[in-house]
Amino acid sequence: MAPALDVLSENGVLWQTLSRPLGRLYQVTHEVAYLRTAFVNVFFLGRPGAGDREWVLVDTGIPGSANRIRAAAARRFGPLSRPAAIILTHGHFDHVGAVKELAQEWDVVVYAHDAEMPYLTGRSAYPPPDPMVGGGAMAAMSFLYPKTPIDLGSRVAPLPADGTVPHAPRWRWIHTPGHTAGHVALFRDDDATVIAGDAFVTTRQESMLAVMEQRAEVNGPPMYFTPDWRAAANSVRALAGLRPRVAATGHGPPLHGEPMLEQLERLAHDFERVAMPRSGRYVGRPAVMDETGVVWVPPRTVQSQLVLAAASVAVGVLLIRGFNARRR
Repeated sequence: MAPALDVLSENGVLWQTLSRPLGRLYQVTHEVAYLRTAFVNVFFLGRPGAGDREWVLVDTGIPGSANRIRAAAARRFGPLSRPAAIILTHGHFDHVGAVKELAQEWDVVVYAHDAEMPYLTGRSAYPPPDPMVGGGAMAAMSFLYPKTPIDLGSRVAPLPADGTVPHAPRWRWIHTPGHTAGHVALFRDDDATVIAGDAFVTTRQESMLAVMEQRAEVNGPPMYFTPDWRAAANSVRALAGLRPRVAATGHGPPLHGEPMLEQLERLAHDFERVAMPRSGRYVGRPAVMDETGVVWVPPRTVQSQLVLAAASVAVGVLLIRGFNARRR
């Protein structure tokens, strides 16, 4: 069981919660709620009971999340209420799992940073993950995670260049590259709320145990899917410079107040020591990306090739055992 966490609402009320079970919708502030789908969060921007096309969805969880997102939206906004837009912090598989289905059903435009377009229009896969970093089961299994791009076709559009967030006038988007080339965070100046995506997270995402317990602590971006560490460090420092009072991230529970800010500022100050792996495929040699997608990635190390081979054998053994158990 995760420790109790206080989440600040806009009118100063503290929402006391324990570890949040799947499928439940929780309020972060009066106009922000979130749903945890497996190990990633989805955010709903808009006042409770907002009408049709009067709210915004941020990210869409892992594949298979559409029904839970629909149900949560119906509970918060009404059974016939559709979003005015879907905003993607980035296009990794655990943030776009339901986007094609929901965008088509709701007939809504999906917005993302222009640098994410190659990965959202089928032109390029992301740089391969690095399962050698982080030292946890989530990292070790990352070579199994989906890496192929999705193709949203004409449904996806670039975010406005002026930093505004479509249909969310009190919010602005901030380019926070590193975890992906076109990663963005959303910030609301009124109450200093940040939706940080994976620019930083509030649990140790590399650890299966920490993810299962939703163990709350400010961490850098998930190591296994971060191909540019210098950019990632600069993005954390930019967000810490905003001095947010509420931090809602792609992984982990929302946090607020001085303890959260102190952890975030410590992360920003000591990023290279506490968040960057000491060695790894992308440490010192970031992947190179342009408007077409991935141009170059550093080669795997011999050690990583051996570990991947061993992990592949282990997964194969488990699958064979499972198949034989079912036959019996």
